[in-house]
Amino acid sequence: MSDTLTLSAEARERAGKGASRAMRREGRVPAVVYGNKQEPLSIHLEEKALVKALSTGHFMNTVVMIDGVGQAIRTLPKDVQFHPVSDRPLHVDFLRIGEHTTVHVDVPVVFTDEELSPGIKRGGVLNVVVHDLGLVVDAAEIPSEISVSLKGLEVGDSIHLSNITLPKGAKPYDHDDVTIATIVAPSALKSSEGEAEAEAEPEA
Repeated sequence: MSDTLTLSAEARERAGKGASRAMRREGRVPAVVYGNKQEPLSIHLEEKALVKALSTGHFMNTVVMIDGVGQAIRTLPKDVQFHPVSDRPLHVDFLRIGEHTTVHVDVPVVFTDEELSPGIKRGGVLNVVVHDLGLVVDAAEIPSEISVSLKGLEVGDSIHLSNITLPKGAKPYDHDDVTIATIVAPSALKSSEGEAEAEAEPEA
């Protein structure tokens, strides 16, 4: 399960592009907290703390407690805007949630047991189709990742959503039985097989 993260914030009294630019020069990142039938709250965060949180790789599916603006606010990050050149965070949207609110999150898929896949041992390549799986879960039970075993898979085998055991209480956001990954033959192996077949064909 993802750990809860706490970010210290301050209320943002001035709005507008000029005020936001001034904040960024001071190492602060403008943000807004909205939802849960309450008025949006404009805040700003320390850029260093935000960058550290973003570097975990699972910021977008982590419950974030916003502290320093009265009572701590339980939120889920919904969007982060980055500078197109420097990649610095420019703005963050946080959604207010209750402790057990049902939320939609994208959870990274992690593949294990490659050494137990006969197909990969023979030179097959793991072709990942879905890197993040959309789940509907209790906000208190958000998994940090979904582990998928490759044990026993041969070249040509596919892993579908129906093959994955989801955490208790979690449901897929997409109800289609999507393909998560396949074991494919390397292109060199395919081309050599094709040449062999061509040589074996009798001339007309």
